[in-house]
Amino acid sequence: MRLVTVLTATMILGLLVIVGLFVTRFWGGSDLALPERLILPEGARATAFTQGQDWLAVVTADGRILIYDRVSGGLRQVVDIQD
Repeated sequence: MRLVTVLTATMILGLLVIVGLFVTRFWGGSDLALPERLILPEGARATAFTQGQDWLAVVTADGRILIYDRVSGGLRQVVDIQD
């Protein structure tokens, strides 16, 4: 009986720790400066998005990676993906 009680208490404590970590980690907003919006080239449709420290990247359906400046939102580079 003592083993079941200890295991139950351990599981409850672990669950509370996990919930606490989620709340403290995701409670605050983003500290990253992002542009208001990114302007994609004519006809481009975004399929994926990722970001680095000073850049943002959008993968398009037509096989390109568009790399933008994080602060200004200006297009830095276009990388064509070859099959």
